[in-house]
Amino acid sequence: MRNKNDWAYGCQPTTEGFNVSCKSRTAQDQFDFMYLPRVEYFGYDYFIYVNTSLEKCKAICLELCNCPGFHYKFGGGHHNCYPKTQFRNGYRTPGFTGELYLKLPKSILSSYNATAKGFNMCSSKLTSQLSRTYEKKSTNGSVNFMLKFASALGGLELVCIIVVWYFVMRSSEEKEESDVGTQGYLHAVTGFRRFSYSELKKATRGFKEEIGRGGGGIVYKGTLSDQRVAAIKRLNAATQGEAEFLAEVSLIGKLYHMNLIEMWGYCVEGKHRLLVYEYMKNGSLAEKLSSNVLDWNQKFEIAVGTAKGLAYLHEECLEWVLHCDVKPQNILLDSNYNPKVADFGLSKLLNRSEVSNSKFSRIRGTRGYMAPEWIQNMPITSKVDVYSYGIVLLEMVTGKSPAEGVQSSEGGGETQKKMMVSRVRENMNRGFENTESKKGEGLMKVALRCTEEDRDARPTMTQVVEMLLQYQDD
Repeated sequence: MRNKNDWAYGCQPTTEGFNVSCKSRTAQDQFDFMYLPRVEYFGYDYFIYVNTSLEKCKAICLELCNCPGFHYKFGGGHHNCYPKTQFRNGYRTPGFTGELYLKLPKSILSSYNATAKGFNMCSSKLTSQLSRTYEKKSTNGSVNFMLKFASALGGLELVCIIVVWYFVMRSSEEKEESDVGTQGYLHAVTGFRRFSYSELKKATRGFKEEIGRGGGGIVYKGTLSDQRVAAIKRLNAATQGEAEFLAEVSLIGKLYHMNLIEMWGYCVEGKHRLLVYEYMKNGSLAEKLSSNVLDWNQKFEIAVGTAKGLAYLHEECLEWVLHCDVKPQNILLDSNYNPKVADFGLSKLLNRSEVSNSKFSRIRGTRGYMAPEWIQNMPITSKVDVYSYGIVLLEMVTGKSPAEGVQSSEGGGETQKKMMVSRVRENMNRGFENTESKKGEGLMKVALRCTEEDRDARPTMTQVVEMLLQYQDD
């Protein structure tokens, strides 16, 4: 050992024979190798010789200057040779599969068993336990005080950081639990959930397949993660705050009727506002009316179902819900042509106590289907939906849309509606000979009642349902 008081200085040769020239022909005669199994000195390799025999590896180490030995290790299907420049970082372990060959003069090897695989590196013959001693220096009082003060200050700072971190994390967890709890409660109570914007973007493949649009936004077809096909409405630029939007959505989620479109969920992130509905295979009533594929029986059942859905909104909900945009585009048909009213609720939600004094900040609805109250700045009641429903019946009976003349002139829509009413009255006077049954006559009578200019003369939607059911068995 270089320093008997400290093993860290390593070892040095004690025999002059170690200094023999590495290129001397006598090297092979004077040196040989001691075999030490499962001993590794990590690093300090001259080179790595791949797929080399043991004898070749010995010859390489004998020819290299200052090579104290080599590792011989199996790996990759062959043996590799690692001649060393130094022996450092050494240890012996049963898990090491390599072998160390230590180059020593034969005169030294003769005193040991150079091939003994049971060689004990820690035998008393080769090593001895050292007592490490240190010089104890005098302690500086001021330095000692500063060290203690710095340690106390550091400890106090660490405690403060831990306390602050604890309360921040606890506050964050409580908020998260509150949000999750609220969403879980809404999901349990209303049957719908909150989606992330990325979920719905993925479901619609980047909002690729458009299936409808209106003043409120564009509707896309999408497939949710549970493989349900959905209609996802992307609302126009958000004008509502998040709290207001969530309040309205939570209320709509509680509304359930077989003739109302079912809401499955929603998304509110930043300015993004999206609603997730069930997908209706047969599209909208507007599409079917334009293609003229519905018979009178189908039209009648669609009219009855739509009336039942609106009656539920007006008179059976805990809240007073006006649709404000009843038109064929917002009446959707499932695979059996059962109607479901869509796009309801976000237009206006009021308590029942507010019905008699309802105020709207702007006109709502679609030209051609709007009741006179909107134009005349009169109080708005559920009778505006009754009027729009009556126009839809007129369109089903006549095959003409009241919106056809809206683009041509300011009063085109009103002219078209008057023509539709006039045509229905003429059919009524002729006894409605062109229909297959009395169901068509029932649609005409109800349509004329619903489109009265005087709102008080119009029936309620519940009365509309009762009137139509009188013709159902004919």
